[in-house]
Amino acid sequence: MTTRRTSGEGIHVFVNGASDVDWARLSVHELAVKEGFAEARAVALATAVSEIARNIAVHAGKGKMSFVPITDGRRRGIVVIARDDGPGIADIALAMQDGYSTKGSLGLGLSGAKRLVDEFHIESIAGAGVTIRLTQWDEGDVRGE
Repeated sequence: MTTRRTSGEGIHVFVNGASDVDWARLSVHELAVKEGFAEARAVALATAVSEIARNIAVHAGKGKMSFVPITDGRRRGIVVIARDDGPGIADIALAMQDGYSTKGSLGLGLSGAKRLVDEFHIESIAGAGVTIRLTQWDEGDVRGE
C-alpha cells in the first residue's frame, strides 16, 4: 500500500465573505496549474472549492480552507480541507441531494462539488461545524466513492 504524502505546507485561505470565495477559487486553480494538472481538472477542482467556500460564507459565516499538494505513488494530487465552526448539517444525506437548499438556492453546491472531484468526505457535528475533505488527482478517471 502506498502512503500519501504532502509536498510542502500548502495554501490556507480564510473564508469570511464573498470576496474570499473568489480568492479560494483562484488560489486552488493556480496551485493545480503549478502542480501540472490538465486545465479541465484544475477548473473542476476550482469550481468545487468555490461551491464549498460559498457554503461556508452563507451558512457558517467564516471558516478556513487548506490546499495541499500530495503524492500517492506516481500520482500527484491536491487535498482540500474546509472547516467551519457554524451550525453544522443536521442531515448530511438530505443536504447531499440535488435540489436541497435551506437558503433558497438551486441546492447543487455539495452534490455538485462531490461530482467534480475524485474523492469527497464530509463530517458534521450539530452546533460545532462541518469539515469537508476533497481530493483531486492529476490523472484521468480515478473517481472513488
